[in-house]
Amino acid sequence: MSDEPDRQWRNFYGRTRGKTLRPLQKERLEGVLPTLVLPGVTREENPGREVLSGLPRPLWLEIGFGGGEHLVHMAGLYPGVTILGAEPFVNGIAQFLGKLEAAGVGNVRIHPGDARDLLEVLPERCLGRAFLNYPDPWPKARHHRRRFVTPEPLGLLARAMAPGAELRVATDIEDYVRQTLEEVPQAGFVQVAGPTGEAWPDWTRTRYEAKAVREGREPHYMT
Repeated sequence: MSDEPDRQWRNFYGRTRGKTLRPLQKERLEGVLPTLVLPGVTREENPGREVLSGLPRPLWLEIGFGGGEHLVHMAGLYPGVTILGAEPFVNGIAQFLGKLEAAGVGNVRIHPGDARDLLEVLPERCLGRAFLNYPDPWPKARHHRRRFVTPEPLGLLARAMAPGAELRVATDIEDYVRQTLEEVPQAGFVQVAGPTGEAWPDWTRTRYEAKAVREGREPHYMT
């Protein structure tokens, strides 16, 4: 729980809006998204940062789900798991809602904003898995502290991870691999696999990964 309800995070994501949304995407954002949003996460709703209660188990989290390819895929593979997703980019959320509708899965809850706001109010030791897939690389050296794999967000995540829980990281950026291997163990995580070019058996390629491969960059997977 935070003693700073008005605290402003240092952004680890870029813009929150892109191209103009299509009418059907707007309809989904207005009609479907509110039914999926996890209440009590935003600072307006929960200024005292009270811990959420009544969350189902098992519970997983995807940090920055982009267009939702991986999130929807995992929800379909594991219908007995509730999967939380945090994503601030409105266009990505709109794409995710279309994929979710097509897949017909219902075991997903969303925070349309900064993952750290969600992590702040999750109960301790509640997550069985967390996924960080192709996060914003912040390539300039002066921006490396904006990456998710830094002490503050990793500390919040570590608090929410259950004993034996698994954190999966996928990236195509060599320097992100370096920083992950340096910073994540310092937050209390134990590296058990990777970096490797072989993905997990239940992995699905995201549009970001497909773009990286097209442009000649090699995916790296770490657990």
